[in-house]
Amino acid sequence: MATIYTHISENKWRSVLTMTVFVALVIGLGYVFGVALRLPWLLPLAIFVAIAQSFSAYWWSDKVALAISGAHEVDKAAAPELYRIVENISITSGLPMPRVYVIDDPSPNAFATGRDPQHAAVAVTTGLLGKLDKPELEGVLAHEFSHIGNYDIRLSSIIVILVGFVVLMSDFFLRYTFWGGGRRSNNRDDGQVGMILMLVGIVLALLSPLIATLMQLAISRKRELLADADGALLTRNPNGLADALQKITSDPQPLRSANKATAHLFISSPLRDPEGKKRGFMAGLFDTHPDPALRIAKLREMAL
Repeated sequence: MATIYTHISENKWRSVLTMTVFVALVIGLGYVFGVALRLPWLLPLAIFVAIAQSFSAYWWSDKVALAISGAHEVDKAAAPELYRIVENISITSGLPMPRVYVIDDPSPNAFATGRDPQHAAVAVTTGLLGKLDKPELEGVLAHEFSHIGNYDIRLSSIIVILVGFVVLMSDFFLRYTFWGGGRRSNNRDDGQVGMILMLVGIVLALLSPLIATLMQLAISRKRELLADADGALLTRNPNGLADALQKITSDPQPLRSANKATAHLFISSPLRDPEGKKRGFMAGLFDTHPDPALRIAKLREMAL
C-alpha cells in the first residue's frame, strides 16, 4: 500500500531519473546536431550547459519563480492569520516552517517552491486571502505543503529548466539549418551520411520539444492529483480544498503575473481558456493541471 513516505521516495528517485533522462536527451541532441551541422564544439557545449542548467535549477529556481510572480515575503506581524495557518500545518505535517510570501493580485491562487523542505516557500495572492474562508485556505496550504513534502517542487523546477534548454537547442538547429549552416562534403558517401544525419536532426529538432513538453505536463498533472489527496488527508477535510478549488477555478479575474514559465507551480492554472470553449482529449494533453471538475469530484468522493 502506497504511503506518503513511498511517494517521497518515488519523487526523489523520479527527480534523479528525470534529470538523467533530460541531460541524456540534451547530450544526444548536441551530438546529432553537432555532426549534422559539422560543429564539433556543439556536443561539449551541450554537456556543459545541460549540467550547469541542472545545478542552477536545483539551487535558484525558487528565487526565479518568486521574482517572476512579484511575491514579497511577509512575517507574522504583517499577515498574522496566514502565518498562523502555515505554522499549524507545518506542525501537523512535521515539515519545517517554509518562508511565507504574498502576491498583490486579486485573482485567487497559490504555489509552493524550493529545492527541499528545508528551503521551501509558499506564496498566496491577496485575492486568495480575501475570497477564501479559513477551512478553504487551510485546504489550499495543505495542498502546497504536500508538494513540499513529496519533493514535487524540486522535480518540477528541474524539468522546467531542462525543457526550456531542449527547446532552445532545437530552435538553434532549425535556424542554423535554415540559414545554410553546415557545409556539404564533396565525398559522395560522406554526403549521403550527412544528409541522413541532417534529416534525423530536423526530425529531432521538431519532435523533441514536443515530447519533452508532454512529459513535463503529464508529470505536472499527476503531482497535482497526488497533492490534492495528500492535502485532504493532512487537514482531514476534503471539502475544504474542494470548495477552494471551486472558487479559484470559477473566479473571472485573471492572474496578472501569469506566464507559461510558472503556470505549472500554481494550485490552479492561471492560464485560463475562454468561457464556453469546448476542450477535447488532445487539448488536455497540453494542460498543466488536471480538469478542475475531476479534481473536485475526487475530493468530494474522499469526503463520503
